[in-house]
Amino acid sequence: MSSSSSNSLFERLVSWFPVGGSAIVALSGGVDSAIVALAAKKALGEKALAITADYKTLAEEELATARKVAQEIQIKHLVIEYNELENTEFVKNDGMRCYHCRTELGQHLASEARKAHIELIVDGTNLDDLSDYRPGIRALRENGVKSPMVELGINKAEVRRMAKEFGLSVYDKPSNACLASRIPTGIEVTYERLRKIESSEIIVKSIFAIRQVRVRDHGSIARIEVGRDDLSRMFDPEKLDILDRKLKEIGFEFVTIDASGYKNKGGNLAVVD
Repeated sequence: MSSSSSNSLFERLVSWFPVGGSAIVALSGGVDSAIVALAAKKALGEKALAITADYKTLAEEELATARKVAQEIQIKHLVIEYNELENTEFVKNDGMRCYHCRTELGQHLASEARKAHIELIVDGTNLDDLSDYRPGIRALRENGVKSPMVELGINKAEVRRMAKEFGLSVYDKPSNACLASRIPTGIEVTYERLRKIESSEIIVKSIFAIRQVRVRDHGSIARIEVGRDDLSRMFDPEKLDILDRKLKEIGFEFVTIDASGYKNKGGNLAVVD
C-alpha cells in the first residue's frame, strides 16, 4: 500500500465518525485502538475521549503504553479502575472467560458514556480479528460497542502501515493479551498468579532483549513462549542460568521453553490491541 493509499484509508476512518458528534474510544495501548483514537481525535477534536480500563489483569507495561499513545495523539484520556478478580464468572476461568471480561468492560464503558452524555463507543477490532473465535468481541457488541475498522474492512497490516505513516510509537508493537490468558482454562485466576506471570515476562524480556513473550503458568512449571525468530536467542547457557534462578526465586519449580514458539491461540486470548 502506498502512502497515498494509507492516507485515503485513514480519511475513510476519520469520515466514519459522525460530524458534530462525540465518541469514547476504548484505548488498550495496542496499535489498533491507537489508530481508531487518532481518527476520532481528527474527526471530533475535544469531543473524542479515550478510555483505558485498569482492571487488574492488565500488565503495567500496557497501561503505560496507553498513556504514552494518548499523549502522542493528544486526545483526552481517562483511566478507569475496577477489579476483574471480584467477578466470580471471570475468575473461574472457563471457556467464556473473555466473554465475562469484555461484558464487564462494556458495562463500564457504557456507564462512562452516560456520565459524559456520549452515545458512541468504539474499539480497535480489525477485520482480521474476526477470523478467530473471540467471545469477547460478541460481549462488546452486546453492550453497544462498535468497530469502525471492521465496518470499513480494514485489516491488521493496513493498521500498521497507517500507524507507521503517522509516526505512532506502537506501529510495530506486538499484539498482546491480558495476563489471565497465560493461565490454563479451568485454573482459577488469582492476583498472585497474575503478578508472577507479569514479573516473569519482564525478566525474560530484560535478559534476552526480546519484545514478545508469554510465560504460561502451569502450576510449578513456567512454560516460556517466544516468536520462532527469537528462539535462537534463548539458547545462551549463561543467560539461561540467570533465567532459571530468577524464575525459581519468584515461585516456579521448573522453567521450560516451548520449542514450537509463540502461537496466537485464538479463543483462549483476550487480545487488547
